[in-house]
Amino acid sequence: MSQWSQVQQLEIKFLEQVDQFYDDNFPMEIRHLLAQWIESQDWEAASNNEAMAMILLQNLLIQVDEQLDRVSQEKNLLLIHNLKRIRKLLQGKYHGNPMHIAVIISNCLREERRILAAASMPVQGPLEKSLQNSVVSERQRNVEHKVSAIKNSAQMTDQDVKYLEDLQEEFDFRYKTIQSLEQSDKNSALIKQEMLALQAMLNTLDYKRKEVLSKIGRVIHEIDVLMSNMLTEELLDWKRRQQIACIGGPLHGGLDQLQNCFTLLAESLFQVRRQLEKLDELLTRLTYDGDPIPVQRPQLLEKVNFLLYNLFRNSFVVERQPCMPTHPQRPMVLKTLIQFTVKLRLLIKLPELNYQIRVKCNVLHSNRRFVLCGTHVKAMNMDESANGSLSVEFRHLQPKEMKSSAGSKGNEGPHMVTEELHSISFETQVCLYGLTINLETSSLPVVMISNVSQLPNAWASIIWYNLSTNDPQNLSFFNNPPAATLSQLLEVLSWQFSSYVGRGLNSEQLNMLAEKLMVSYNDYQLSWAKFCKEHLPGKSFTFWVWLEAILDLIKKHILPLWIDGYVMGFVSKEKERILLKDKTPGTFLLRFSESNLGGITFTWVDQLENGEVTFHSVEPYNKGRLAALPFADILRDYKVIMADNVPENPLKYLYPDIPKDKAFGKHYSCQPNEVSKPSDGGVKGYVPSVFIPVSKILNDSTDPHSPSDLLPMSPSVYAVLREHLSPTVIETALSSPYSTD
Repeated sequence: MSQWSQVQQLEIKFLEQVDQFYDDNFPMEIRHLLAQWIESQDWEAASNNEAMAMILLQNLLIQVDEQLDRVSQEKNLLLIHNLKRIRKLLQGKYHGNPMHIAVIISNCLREERRILAAASMPVQGPLEKSLQNSVVSERQRNVEHKVSAIKNSAQMTDQDVKYLEDLQEEFDFRYKTIQSLEQSDKNSALIKQEMLALQAMLNTLDYKRKEVLSKIGRVIHEIDVLMSNMLTEELLDWKRRQQIACIGGPLHGGLDQLQNCFTLLAESLFQVRRQLEKLDELLTRLTYDGDPIPVQRPQLLEKVNFLLYNLFRNSFVVERQPCMPTHPQRPMVLKTLIQFTVKLRLLIKLPELNYQIRVKCNVLHSNRRFVLCGTHVKAMNMDESANGSLSVEFRHLQPKEMKSSAGSKGNEGPHMVTEELHSISFETQVCLYGLTINLETSSLPVVMISNVSQLPNAWASIIWYNLSTNDPQNLSFFNNPPAATLSQLLEVLSWQFSSYVGRGLNSEQLNMLAEKLMVSYNDYQLSWAKFCKEHLPGKSFTFWVWLEAILDLIKKHILPLWIDGYVMGFVSKEKERILLKDKTPGTFLLRFSESNLGGITFTWVDQLENGEVTFHSVEPYNKGRLAALPFADILRDYKVIMADNVPENPLKYLYPDIPKDKAFGKHYSCQPNEVSKPSDGGVKGYVPSVFIPVSKILNDSTDPHSPSDLLPMSPSVYAVLREHLSPTVIETALSSPYSTD
């Protein structure tokens, strides 16, 4: 079943998450129509290879054309129209930057895998539960409702101001008419009656002025309360969700809703400001003793301007945190002289501001000093974003370290660089309707590295920071890093697997990691040093280095097996024996090595003639050996040589009872019966060959088991040997090179 087919079977709450990351940058119609083809391409590799990305983009457009031909024959007018529009959009948007669509599709596929993994997990962790709190959702609805009500109130007040203006014009006309009469005419009874009517009209004007000012005051108060409480909390919650998403958590959404709220409030405040200007205009034409306008208007205008300043300052946000395109799943880790991207948005979307706001970026320093190379001043606009938001994306920035004349770099410890936090700051100025507002914001803390070997520890720092604090700018955090709650840390570790390799960890796997850290659930807290700085007992590496090596192993060598759920992985030697001891001989499981970085091994259960249960584990396979032979092929072809026996494959059932070929058959590079015989073709003059993994196990149980080795013997040669030699002779010939160490 394709990944997209699995996505379509999810519950509605997960489908809503999927819906959030499909837009005009990569329309869902294309994802649906080309599901199989899209999933068969290596978009992640293309995101770092422009030539490959261009080929994939061209092939994508060809696929769209083929779909257009198909739907044209079916005369599906709506789909024809949409596909033509999408093709034009893709061609125009990505022709000059094909790697951008590769990044987008790669991210979408990864998010789908993360959501599928989350859906398969029986229990949500504490962090994810807090992000999906029903109280938060209720507040979001309340904010949207109140913003809409405020907008309506401001519009109704507009009508009151218009009525007041009409009333004053009538008063002004009638008053000037009386003033133009001769003095003798003013003493007539009719004129005296008109004067009484004018006095009544003036009283009405006074009442309406007070009423309008009161309504304006209420609108301002409602905006003030909303901004000070619910809207501020909404913005802080969005920033927290962004922090969690950056370290592998659920995709954060809600920025478009916040933009709608900020924009409506800004429009309402500017509308109120115009109403106050209109009142000032009316004041110049008519005033009187006790007039409320000169008393109340200045205070109200000052409050409106204050709210506008605060609203604009809060609306300037980092929409997408700094990230190197070469490492899209490791945001906020930046390497010197390597390009990174970052995107900002102004949540107040007003047409008057399009291309009028120029943003400048700099680096906030810690101990080391950096400058940004590349275009670091750009104008915000509504044209580059698919949803028309007022934003700017810096795509070609490179951090460059300013060398210190004191040469202190040589005194840095191994963790000093990866624990030193910096920040990318942004500043701009908004000039609108006579207001000038200076805006500033900053990225979340970033780690600057000079060598890619520093990336694992740098990423550990990013994880620990964003897990432990809501503070967006604590650059001295690692001077005294706080302990982390174990349950939250384990949840984040599971996210590393779901976001990076497409499948999270279950409770049993997480329990093993807790044991590895020598922390029980009752201890609750884990120190930064124990996570990333102290070596594991008896080992030459830390817990995090061990875990990162496993992630790298999965990503590069056993990803399909991991996604299928066939790699138990995190299970101790003691636990694996408990699981296997009552199983059918030949039952095996796959686990990650605890002593070798980036190693995977398999253990199977066997039974001696006397009924004694034995266990055999092979020497862990590392990335060097797996680069020569796919792991699924190793499991298929693996042989052991028992004393007095011919080589045979002991692996029959994947734990608990899945036939090996059923579990791994689709991942074999070729079927055994497809292997060439010596007479078959190949490279001219040579017999085709493959590597066959072979181990020798001695009957003497006191001897240590020999490690698995890779024996370079072609299947065709082995077949010839079987035809001409007895099994005993073959066993004797093979046993010598594989004696125990």
